[in-house]
Amino acid sequence: MGGVRTGNPRGRPTGAKNKRTTKLEREAARAAAAIEAVIPKAFKGDAHAYLMAIYKDPAKPEALRIDAAKAAIRYERPTLSPVEQPSGKTDGLTLLERLKVLTSLDAIDASEGKVVAITRKPSP
Repeated sequence: MGGVRTGNPRGRPTGAKNKRTTKLEREAARAAAAIEAVIPKAFKGDAHAYLMAIYKDPAKPEALRIDAAKAAIRYERPTLSPVEQPSGKTDGLTLLERLKVLTSLDAIDASEGKVVAITRKPSP
């Protein structure tokens, strides 16, 4: 015999599934059979099709549909990469301030070492 016996000696055997797991597996098999009747070989290595079928089925519980949608979203939409923040003289400035600094730097670069006076218009 496998496992440690504690409490109820006539309890569920080690490795046996509880009622909830058995019910979920039965419902999943039933849903897969219904989908496979419409789309032959839909689940032969196609987990995304299965997830889509679950989250699009209004008869399924909402929590199950949300979990399926969370798992499927990675296959449907690319994840966004982090945006690199600019470094240097424009760190911590607003967009308008950054543009002013960059315009000044462009004017200096365009002068090619000649002396240039950069004037600022008074703000209203």
